[in-house]
Amino acid sequence: MEYLTVKEAGEKWGITGRMVNYYCASGRIKGAVKKGNLWLIPKDAKKPEDGRRKGR
Repeated sequence: MEYLTVKEAGEKWGITGRMVNYYCASGRIKGAVKKGNLWLIPKDAKKPEDGRRKGR
């Protein structure tokens, strides 16, 4: 399986690395694994919905 770093996933999804880190830590990205202090996100993972916004 191929993985992306937090920075690469943030660039792909158009969000900051900090938000990707938050999503990983809260378990909102399926298949994300932590190796040491580095999160690895599956290349085919979907961007989680932003819980701060409501759909119109």
